Amino acid sequence: MINPNVYETAISPTFCPGCGNWGISQALKEALGELQLAPHEVVITYDVGCNANMADFIKTYAFHGLHGRSVPAAAGIKLANHHLTVLALIGDGGFYGEGASHFLSLMRGNHDLTVLVHDNERYSLTTGQFSPTTPKRTITPSTPEGSIEEALNPLALALMNHATFVARGFAGDIPHLKNLIIKGIQHVGFSLIEILQPCVIWNRQKTYDWYREKIYQLEPSYQPNERLNALKKALETTKLPVGIFYQEKKKAYHEEVAALKEKPLSQQTIATIDIGELLKDFS
Repeated sequence: MINPNVYETAISPTFCPGCGNWGISQALKEALGELQLAPHEVVITYDVGCNANMADFIKTYAFHGLHGRSVPAAAGIKLANHHLTVLALIGDGGFYGEGASHFLSLMRGNHDLTVLVHDNERYSLTTGQFSPTTPKRTITPSTPEGSIEEALNPLALALMNHATFVARGFAGDIPHLKNLIIKGIQHVGFSLIEILQPCVIWNRQKTYDWYREKIYQLEPSYQPNERLNALKKALETTKLPVGIFYQEKKKAYHEEVAALKEKPLSQQTIATIDIGELLKDFS
């Protein structure tokens, strides 16, 4: 095992005291350490949001993208060099709002990515506006009379749109979340890990204690190989199950691209490529 401290930089985190990002970042570093992945073997793409500051605090290769766009960047990196371990960190607003089309597309293609979604049901970096996962009638700075839209169910959406690894964790349970991240990275294909994350500033209704009263771990007898059973679990609201809801073995996107059969694009030469014929129509 690699000591998780290896992934720390000289920059101190600036998350609010009590923010769920503390637990998520610790679980991530411990997961990378248990998998014995050296910092240069890992690329993490970051979105816009409080969680995106981890680009400064976690020592791996990193790409800081636009809002909702960290995940397609991750897919491009994986296609360029599929020997790398690639993760995308993104908030519920970025992934299920601005980045929703990427969410659907990359699931369908089964791109070999592990996506950690920090879900606090708010756009917290920009003062707590409601997000796609905010429950209907919730009062926020952008919905002073209560939100009108119904909340998105990301796990149900993933299960109905070909995701091959669907899980949910909790930022307040680092050991359990660490194990989910390990399983997600080990899975070959699109891994969605929805993380219930308390926001101590802009979502004071759903505190750590609130989540601990609502959360339960999927039973040891539960088998994550039946999509319909997983969907039933994803639709539960009285209590919130955490764990691996569904996992399916299927070829990842890069495994079906003919140009990548022998070696990654990053190891292929471009010296023999001639685009002259392609450019004739534009001359």
